[in-house]
Amino acid sequence: MARPISKKEYEMLATFRYALRQFLRFSETAARQAGITPQQHQAILAIAGFPGQDQITVSELAERLQIRHHSAVGLVDRLVAQDLVMREPGKADRREVYVSLTPQGNDILAQLSAAHRQELRRIGPQLHLLLEQLTGEDVLS
Repeated sequence: MARPISKKEYEMLATFRYALRQFLRFSETAARQAGITPQQHQAILAIAGFPGQDQITVSELAERLQIRHHSAVGLVDRLVAQDLVMREPGKADRREVYVSLTPQGNDILAQLSAAHRQELRRIGPQLHLLLEQLTGEDVLS
């Protein structure tokens, strides 16, 4: 049987959750200040950060954002309208649609990512300490 959760552990979990929420709020505010929605920021980051590829399918984007395919299509429509991404049909299967960032999308993402990196440097030590206390091990080793 699992050991009961102590009051101290609840406090650490709550503090960790609070710190995560503060980071998410920072991220949402930064996106809006850059002229895009938080979901659009998540989308362009998912595209640029997809492992091993510079472009992804709409289905891959939907999976990364954990949204339905038709919602990803609408999101891509809005990103195309803002000149943040472009669509290309697949070469092997023309039914597939690939999405990649435009130069403007890259610029906005670079600006937002620099701000996020700075914020993570600021709060990282606190998050690291909380994770160590919660797990009982050095999570970055």
